[in-house]
Amino acid sequence: VQLQAFGGGLVQPGGSLRLSCVASGRDFTIRAMGWYRQRPGEQRELVARISDTDGTKYADPVKGRFAISRDSAKNTVFLQMNSLRPDDTALYHCMIDYLDRSNIIFLNFGQGTQVTVSS
Repeated sequence: VQLQAFGGGLVQPGGSLRLSCVASGRDFTIRAMGWYRQRPGEQRELVARISDTDGTKYADPVKGRFAISRDSAKNTVFLQMNSLRPDDTALYHCMIDYLDRSNIIFLNFGQGTQVTVSS
């Protein structure tokens, strides 16, 4: 399964961005999709996750500011980011947790899209 993300860029503090990520491939069943981010010199961390079984989950720093949603028919996940702060600056990676046709679980990350919050 391949992931392609869109929507990163440069935004001023307090501004908004919307990320989207499309999953493509054959014979797979999505268990969950989400977003992680990685700042230079730091480990990758969960931002938000969405699944049919567990609903939505957010990291504490983004609760109330970010919203994750999904278009299941299009295998697409979105991340609406509002009230952005300079410490949200990071490379944002799309994530997919899926089953292949043999019911083997896979976890993939996309290349990432850069989000920079700066005046």
